[in-house]
Amino acid sequence: MPPAAGAVAARAAHAGHPARTAAKRSASPASEVVRQDVGGPELASPGIVVHYPASGAIPLPQVPASAYVIADANTGQVLAAEDAHGLFQPASTLKVLTAITLVPRLNPNATVLASQQAANTEEYDVGLIAGRRYKVSDLFKALLLISANDAAVALTQATGSLAKGMALINAEAHHLRAYDVVAKQPNGLPAAGQVTSAYDQALIARQALATPAFMKYDSTLSAEFPVTPHTLVPLVNQNTLLTDYPGGIGGKIGWTEAAEATYIGMARRHGVTLIVTVLHCTSLQEITSGEQLLNWGFAMDGKVRPVGQLVRPLPTAASGHAHTSARVSRRPALASTPASGPPAISLAGGGLAAATVAGVGWLVWRRRSGRPGRRSPG
Repeated sequence: MPPAAGAVAARAAHAGHPARTAAKRSASPASEVVRQDVGGPELASPGIVVHYPASGAIPLPQVPASAYVIADANTGQVLAAEDAHGLFQPASTLKVLTAITLVPRLNPNATVLASQQAANTEEYDVGLIAGRRYKVSDLFKALLLISANDAAVALTQATGSLAKGMALINAEAHHLRAYDVVAKQPNGLPAAGQVTSAYDQALIARQALATPAFMKYDSTLSAEFPVTPHTLVPLVNQNTLLTDYPGGIGGKIGWTEAAEATYIGMARRHGVTLIVTVLHCTSLQEITSGEQLLNWGFAMDGKVRPVGQLVRPLPTAASGHAHTSARVSRRPALASTPASGPPAISLAGGGLAAATVAGVGWLVWRRRSGRPGRRSPG
């Protein structure tokens, strides 16, 4: 039964998931963290917040996750949330932030020279070979379809260095007012102090929806990646929301042993676009959980009173956002493609150490086919 009309339902954690309560405590840095209330004071609650209507309320589904947000991308209204500003590891959902940062900055027809560091990046990867050149658009497809960790490093280094690219990624988070985000690795592989929140993931997803080139990559169902002129790696989109959920238009899954499953999902029906973000979820349940929350959102959008708001990005001038024409003019190699062929971008090595994740392998996931899958890090 739903709570009384107009009530705010707040629970510390899902019943039967005591480990998730401990995870919430351990996800934050050791020092005391002041909880953000960006988007509204109710979103600072560590529990579930929702305002049901006086009649016709549908209870929120119970999902095996520690945090989530369901929001209307058009209006920015947060329809319901659990621990919206709780700090958790992002895993591969961080790649959405990486992509929306770099897609506007890199010429899709340019090529990049893969560094040894990119080639040595931990699985799951597409198999970049050091010293070979790869097209930027192909790298973005590998990044978003199969969550290639090496592609994330190569694209980030294409800004000039890994350090410069990571600075741009964190600056983009600040521009979006995603102040919970601390990005340390462009692919979401484990790194000390790297965190995000369900609310900030929703801000990032809303920006992704406003980036047509990102959505084109992200909604591609399949492609091929030329590792060498004679070796093509098939790319099949991991986000089954695109094919199995009515109205699914994009998203990103993630998993590491510490983060568990993470998810960003986006769907559109009858002119309504919803965003769902899920953190620290039971493995292989993240898309199902996202679908259940989306179903609730489509049924209750316009009926529940919002618990908060997705804030708009900072003004470009105030944020120091790197999309200014002056900064673009200092990147001539990325600005255009000469008639003789795509520009080559040499990737400098950086300081990214390979992360070690125990018990992980290639992702061969067929959630609805019943065939077992193996998880990939990131």
